[in-house]
Amino acid sequence: MYDIDFLERKFATLGARVKAADSRRRFAADGGVALDVRSDRRGEFFEVIGDRNGSTRVEVLDVQPRERHLLLLVRRLAAKQKFLCGHDERHWFVAAIPEDAPVGTVAAAKQALKPPEVREAQARARLDARRGDRRKNAANRRQGEWFFLPVPDLKVDPKLVIRNEPIRRGGGKPHWCEFVHREGGEPVRVCYRYPHGVDEKTYKGILARTPEAKTWGWRIMVRDARVYARGRVRHPDHRTIALHGWHRVVMNTETRAAAMRNVAFLD
Repeated sequence: MYDIDFLERKFATLGARVKAADSRRRFAADGGVALDVRSDRRGEFFEVIGDRNGSTRVEVLDVQPRERHLLLLVRRLAAKQKFLCGHDERHWFVAAIPEDAPVGTVAAAKQALKPPEVREAQARARLDARRGDRRKNAANRRQGEWFFLPVPDLKVDPKLVIRNEPIRRGGGKPHWCEFVHREGGEPVRVCYRYPHGVDEKTYKGILARTPEAKTWGWRIMVRDARVYARGRVRHPDHRTIALHGWHRVVMNTETRAAAMRNVAFLD
């Protein structure tokens, strides 16, 4: 169970609001608690969905008012899930922390969300945690869940460069890169109904079963490729950044978290 009044006081120290969902809102996929970021006439607020009086407990492990971040722990039966809630540039967000990361503070949660490539680059640049958390530092640029690591020696055939290409996590709003180069990976067909993509055999099966699927706005993308970007990177919820020279693109570790299925707000 959780005490919504207690959560309201904790979130208020960040300048944020939190509400319990009304009975019409869905419960979490596993029957526990899900988190969302929604809007009303007063602006954005965090919403806790489901299991207010059940077997799930919600605790606040750490609060950092100056950073406008807090770390939540959700316990259900023997399972533990942690969520970093905070403000990034223009909007509030919820990020699921991988279950294999033993974190108990906001600072540790931020580190756990950095992929190994980013942590290694920041170590080589001898960045402390404070400088490493900046969106622009000596090791990388960051826009939302995406990190961009400079690769100054990368040589790319101009014929293999794609202009105005989206990168996205699942069904979230895409980040648009002015120039992209991909190496390896699996070509997939993507549309609004299949944001994670399907292979060619599955795509043909969908068309055979559902002829109207041809009108679903399919496009060919590449899954699990090594991706490089340069130029401007745009997203409606973030400031546009400019990458001078090629940068390797890597996503944060949130997709490793089983708890991600209980985050309704993705991007």
